[in-house]
Amino acid sequence: MGKSAAVRASREAKSERQELETIRSRPAEESARSLDRIIHERTRLGIISALAVNATLSFNELKKLVGASDGNLSVHARKLEDAGYIACTKSFAGRLPKTEFRLTTSGRRALEHYLDHMEALIRATREG
Repeated sequence: MGKSAAVRASREAKSERQELETIRSRPAEESARSLDRIIHERTRLGIISALAVNATLSFNELKKLVGASDGNLSVHARKLEDAGYIACTKSFAGRLPKTEFRLTTSGRRALEHYLDHMEALIRATREG
């Protein structure tokens, strides 16, 4: 491991310890409330997660992956788009409309923070 990688790993470990201590110092209910409510909803978490592992997904691909209806997916995607977590591009393939989604940099950061928070919450609960 190079020096910069070791420094980065040390910073990440310190940050993880601080997050764990913060979570332990709060009541479990308060810590759970501090989760990103935009991402925490099941369908939106599914959308963000699917886009985290795919560069882009069409409306129909995303609908199939998360098991949502057209209207349900539209509402949740709009909420994520309004938050700046995903970007939506609309175009036409011939005469057929095509909607594609991608995760934004802000969305990736929000997902990483959400996952870090959940991991720390799980560790605190298990070590409880």
